[in-house]
Amino acid sequence: MKKPLFTGTWGNCHIQGIAVDRKNGYIYYSFTTKLIKATLDGKIIGSVDGLVGHLGCIAFNEADGCVYGSLEYKNDVIGKGILNAIDSDLNFSDAFYVVKFDVAKIDRFDIPAENSDIMSAVYLKEVIDDYNGTGIGKEGNAVLHKYGCSGIDGLTFAPLPGKSENDGLYLYVAYGIYGDLNRDDNDHQILLCYDFSDWSTYAQPLNQKNMHQRGPSAPLNKFFVRTGNTHYGVQNLEYDRFTKSIFMAVYKGSKPNFPNFSLFAVDIEAPAKKKICSIPAEIVETLNLRPFGTYDQKSGIYGWDFPFGATGLYSFGDGKWLISHNKTTPDGQCSYIYPYVWNRTTPFHCEIPVLE
Repeated sequence: MKKPLFTGTWGNCHIQGIAVDRKNGYIYYSFTTKLIKATLDGKIIGSVDGLVGHLGCIAFNEADGCVYGSLEYKNDVIGKGILNAIDSDLNFSDAFYVVKFDVAKIDRFDIPAENSDIMSAVYLKEVIDDYNGTGIGKEGNAVLHKYGCSGIDGLTFAPLPGKSENDGLYLYVAYGIYGDLNRDDNDHQILLCYDFSDWSTYAQPLNQKNMHQRGPSAPLNKFFVRTGNTHYGVQNLEYDRFTKSIFMAVYKGSKPNFPNFSLFAVDIEAPAKKKICSIPAEIVETLNLRPFGTYDQKSGIYGWDFPFGATGLYSFGDGKWLISHNKTTPDGQCSYIYPYVWNRTTPFHCEIPVLE
């Protein structure tokens, strides 16, 4: 790879994530309201379009050859911004899904996402419960959105903590977290872990004018990772076989008592621990950060100030990565996908010169 992959330009909504099918030589791009299929040498094959929600981080499942992604519909500033960007006046209820794309069928452009056999959706009740729930502010007052939950974004497949891949891979979905400085119950990233082996009983096509609510009543596990508050939580979640870690790329927070890193690595080799967090009267399962990168002694948090990753991370599992550099041009949103190599310190080194 002597030059970055160019995604093409795709309207007013920026790239949200990337996924790779190494066996068949395809790469997939999530551009918020559409999914793009391309070859690993840059040829665009086709697209799925017509979403009015937020298609976020995506991941390729080698077991079934499908792309999975987080999809959210909500009437906050993000949801309204998407509707404005695509000039839609559709009204919908708040809802959160994991969607599955049968990407082998993407052989042309502008395939409708809804009411088709290309995309099916599973409703996540746990997310809507927390999104509609209440938390506790610094003054002990009730505040909207439990844990600061703003929905979902990051998604990946990884083993259970303390287990190997031979024990199976599970689907992890990360919360978005509102960047609220007036509360202390939003200082963790939250990872929902699902056994998705029986999701065929829930999955069905999505009608955006009458969205279904078929899905599991609760996740298998709900893990809390203390990072400090961030703006909209985990943007990209990626399991890396090389370091046995789950990487979390975020938009940096602004609380002065935290280092406000933009990238973290979660230790997936150690089993989860149950402890009381800064969430009153709750005992939750927690995961630790890897001792990688910069250590902030005041908060006890490790991480990096890495400028990329929030719009796309992909690990090959051997120390090599693909990372998105998104751009805004007069013709629309696009991205260049660069090859990187893990070095732990920076934490990645780009293998080719970066275009201006």
